[in-house]
Amino acid sequence: MHKKLPDWLKKKIPDMKQVEETRDILKRLNLNTVCENARCPNIGECFSRHTATFMILGDVCTRNCRFCAVKHGVPLPVDNDEPKRLSEAVSQLGLKHVVITSVTRDDLSDYGAGQFADVVGEIRKRNKNTSIEILTPDFNGNTDCIDHVAQSGPDVFGHNVETIPELYRKVRQKADYRTSLHVLEVVKKLNSEIVTKSGIMVGLGESKEEILKVIDDLRNVGCDLLTIGQYLSPSKNHTPVREFITPERFEEYKKLAEDKGFIVASGPFVRSSYKADELFAMAK
Repeated sequence: MHKKLPDWLKKKIPDMKQVEETRDILKRLNLNTVCENARCPNIGECFSRHTATFMILGDVCTRNCRFCAVKHGVPLPVDNDEPKRLSEAVSQLGLKHVVITSVTRDDLSDYGAGQFADVVGEIRKRNKNTSIEILTPDFNGNTDCIDHVAQSGPDVFGHNVETIPELYRKVRQKADYRTSLHVLEVVKKLNSEIVTKSGIMVGLGESKEEILKVIDDLRNVGCDLLTIGQYLSPSKNHTPVREFITPERFEEYKKLAEDKGFIVASGPFVRSSYKADELFAMAK
């Protein structure tokens, strides 16, 4: 049975004129966003600010995580023109900070690493004053692929552990907790100047002690930025919410992570890329 949303999880109606302007630019350039494909609750707020998190490599994922609304199946071939169109969108939206994520592409020999590198390169050519944040899949832990993306020069390299390791079999079946930590560790060892970032969802039945263990694990691999947000089930076919975490507990998690040395965004509506520019500014 799905739980009724508490008052702190109700959103205000955004400026729809600006929302439609953002949608029109994305549609005209044939670009996907995780905002739309993952049914993010912040879409109205972000689109009204003319910001979006771009999702490259198509809108079909080769994995089928139980928490995620992105479609699962056989993806289309890589669109080689996508990096240029995305760079054009960054220009048209006037973005000073851009976030790029992707579906997981286990069907590709490089797991999509080349496309990430090409996107970063194209944005750098045309938008020299824009900071670039990427949120990648795990590339199956392939160090060469992680290296290729890191060498392209993103300002922030993000990869989410998503939840505690004990819940991976339930909500993130084809992923591996140690592999996710490995991605972040490899990036930091390759280039300590790159800011690394990860995110955790709460409300899936985890304990405070289990969250603290994940925070410690992330800090031990040199992770700099952390987001902690409420899990919201995209549909009745996805993993149900076990608990709505109160704003007070989010503040407690924030303080605990800050005490470990993290720069943290923690709250019911926090997502990996929510107000990512503000979190990055705190890291500079």
